[in-house]
Amino acid sequence: MPEQDAEPGAVAPGPEQGPVDRLKVALLRPSRRQLVAAALLALLGFGAVTQVRTAGTDDTYAGLREQELIDLLNGLAGTRQRTETEIDRLDEVASGLRDDSSKRQTAIDQAEAEVDDLNILAGLVPVTGPGLRVTIEEEDGRVRLGSLLDTIQELRTVGAESIEINGTVRVVAQTSFAESDGGFLVDGERIEAPYVIVAIGEPGALANAMTFALGPKKQLEEDGAVVAVQQLRTVDIESVVRREQPSFAVPD
Repeated sequence: MPEQDAEPGAVAPGPEQGPVDRLKVALLRPSRRQLVAAALLALLGFGAVTQVRTAGTDDTYAGLREQELIDLLNGLAGTRQRTETEIDRLDEVASGLRDDSSKRQTAIDQAEAEVDDLNILAGLVPVTGPGLRVTIEEEDGRVRLGSLLDTIQELRTVGAESIEINGTVRVVAQTSFAESDGGFLVDGERIEAPYVIVAIGEPGALANAMTFALGPKKQLEEDGAVVAVQQLRTVDIESVVRREQPSFAVPD
């Protein structure tokens, strides 16, 4: 049978060549088929390397065109502006709520302070503060009811917040006074000399109200009493006005 023609550039191995010799010949003088195979392998390797690098980069915007990137940036800027506007709005709402809460708390505090003041003025709670003690002893005569009332009124005029007589009777605007044998009835409770009046307020102002010329002290002394006025840093008034319980008529 006739032998086939060998490919150009190929060297037919002789019968005396071994495997090593044939490998050397293939490396030194590759055939066309070997060159094509090598080129294909090289292309496949380049493609694989490029794919790995692209996957490793993971750049979402790498494939976008310039105009698309500009539009995207403009959209992000608009979103940021809307977000900042919403944040400002929410800050204003929060500030308004804080203001409302502060105003509400201020109103509550004022209401509670007014309630406390009214309780003190009504004589419903004990109270402590700076003030004055006036001790009236009958020595050469009897203290008149008018003189006692003028003393109480003068202390109220200069700002006495609370007044108590003989440690048992709280004097308020509705307190009643009446003469009695050897003393007075104050809200129906009998008191006798010596009369001790304590008042809470600014001590200097209260003392001046008692001791000015022709004032209560002078008037009490003209009644034959000895009057001692003492300014105190702390006065305790424990007596309170009893609250009247409402009465209900039970129908037959």
